[in-house]
Amino acid sequence: MKFLNGLEPNFDLTYDDVFMVPSRSGVGSRNAVDLSTDDASGTTIPLVVANMTAIAGKRMAETVARRGGLVIIPQDIPEDVVLATVAEVKSRHLVYDTPVTVKPHHTCGYALGLLPKRSHGAAVVVDPETNVPVGLVDESDVTDVDRFTQVREVMSTKLLTIAEGTDPREAFDTLKAEHRELAPVVDAEGGLVGLLTRKSAVRSTIYRPAVDASGSLRIGAAIGMNGDPAGRAARLVAAGVDVIVVDTAHGHQDRMLDAVRAVRDALPEGFPIVAGNVVAAPGVADLVEAGASIVKVGVGPGAMCTTRMQTGVGRPQFSAVLECSAEAARLGAHVWADGGVRHPRDVALALAAGASNVMIGSWFAGTYESPGDLRYDAHGRAYKESFGMASKRAVRRRTEGESDFDRARKALFEEGISVARMFIDPERPGVEDLIDQIVSGVRSSFTYAGARTIAEFRERAIVGLQSASGYREGAPVPQSW
Repeated sequence: MKFLNGLEPNFDLTYDDVFMVPSRSGVGSRNAVDLSTDDASGTTIPLVVANMTAIAGKRMAETVARRGGLVIIPQDIPEDVVLATVAEVKSRHLVYDTPVTVKPHHTCGYALGLLPKRSHGAAVVVDPETNVPVGLVDESDVTDVDRFTQVREVMSTKLLTIAEGTDPREAFDTLKAEHRELAPVVDAEGGLVGLLTRKSAVRSTIYRPAVDASGSLRIGAAIGMNGDPAGRAARLVAAGVDVIVVDTAHGHQDRMLDAVRAVRDALPEGFPIVAGNVVAAPGVADLVEAGASIVKVGVGPGAMCTTRMQTGVGRPQFSAVLECSAEAARLGAHVWADGGVRHPRDVALALAAGASNVMIGSWFAGTYESPGDLRYDAHGRAYKESFGMASKRAVRRRTEGESDFDRARKALFEEGISVARMFIDPERPGVEDLIDQIVSGVRSSFTYAGARTIAEFRERAIVGLQSASGYREGAPVPQSW
């Protein structure tokens, strides 16, 4: 990356402070861009879902991995639950969505509670003995009826099914010809395999899943630096976890370095270990020397984080990524930009600054795939609750096994928002909708720079500085002025 006219700033920058200048390009199409990362994480798009309890769960993990990204399961999830989540994600189909299923005898109230678990808003009714689809229900079928009515009384029985292995274009054409948005996918015996929507048929031709050596979807897991980090890391890797993230708010401390060394010694050579968070070159150097192959960069830029307001500690994210990525490259390592992204442009700028992947948290909280329950405000707007991982709410969950007195002491030192409403965007209600938006913008940024790969983009991007009014000028105007 170069600064426009060689004018390097003498102050630190956020993503809002910079813009990218177009260069002469021979890349004629977004489809010519390869967004695969080079940090051994296995992602085919440079997106990692942050290890936040309100965001990173099994539904999010399988959906994002199917499109080429990676989800990091949070460290405060009990180990047995993490292992079960890993097994479930590894068992999921690489192309077809995992459907919400109900039985004919289930109540409409039960079905209504399950429908928000997927953005397509439908449940497949299956025969309890054979697992063969016998009907479909959506929200309109189960809303204006007694909640104790059985699903068999309201389900649609005019089923269209797609045979497993059908070419995506053929499946799309079939759905369109039959005026259907989705259909169950069945095997040769008629058993339910998955669900295919028109959008997922198209997406399967655009994205490549992030898969491990055995062809299963990838998933990562975070661990803390306390207790037995090496033992937990070894058990998680044995269970199939593809990336270990050793995570704490202040990554440049002795205990963290000791934990990273222990984890490195416990895992196979070359296994990707992420450690953080830091914002300056010395932290990167020490974590890489301790055994990290990827360093997580960012203190305070997240939407749920109050660290900078509470402590004054942190750094504007663009400059932090720029400095840390240069140091990591010198040492043969990589960085993940963690936090501060609110638009596709921010993801592109993080990659221009040198990141190999960009972590996203709160932006994905307001989607159907995040773990929280769907709620509605007084105006009927759907939302999910999110919270920071250093907030009082998160600390309370993380310290459940400690004495009441010790928990009360720790609760005094919160840094983060405990309750925030993340509204569901009616235009982009699912995480895949947001991924489409992000990847489209990033691919377009690459064509403006004349880059086909992330490595080329790092070299070719030209970045300039702008005022707040310059940033505002580039924003769309949804209403007339």
